[in-house]
Amino acid sequence: FSQGYRIAINIIMNKPITIYTDGSSIGNPGPGGYGIVMLIEEEDYKKEFSQGFKLTTNNRMELLAVIIALEKIKIKNSNVTIFTDSKYVSDAVEKGWVFDWEKKNFKNKKNPDLWMRFLNIYKEHTIKFHWVKGHSNDFYNDRCDLLANNAAKSSNLIEDSGYNN
Repeated sequence: FSQGYRIAINIIMNKPITIYTDGSSIGNPGPGGYGIVMLIEEEDYKKEFSQGFKLTTNNRMELLAVIIALEKIKIKNSNVTIFTDSKYVSDAVEKGWVFDWEKKNFKNKKNPDLWMRFLNIYKEHTIKFHWVKGHSNDFYNDRCDLLANNAAKSSNLIEDSGYNN
């Protein structure tokens, strides 16, 4: 195949991906969970993911939801739009704070394990964050909230190995 043909195939296969995420914890810290809805509208593709954790924080779950969603994308250099109700996550990225934190080795910052994991996957795609107001009748944000809360209340909670009181 010629180089141009390969690029054309990649563009055709690289459809825009829309991701909605939410995280929750019952108590902060407490049992928590995340919820994800991933959409590729041109293909009528919709997948949902969630997981609950024994002891964690709301911010960890908000960030982990974004990370897990991005890690599920198989095609590199995808165009991704992420909708989150977490100012912690959206502002850290869109206002560039996380890149300053990285330069300072995340000194005095919470959740460095997750931020480093996020940055590794963030660099593989073109990503735009949009903040949405939580509990404001946004269908997919509300769906993620339900998934996250149900996961936090489920009986198959796992350890958040990066969380330490």
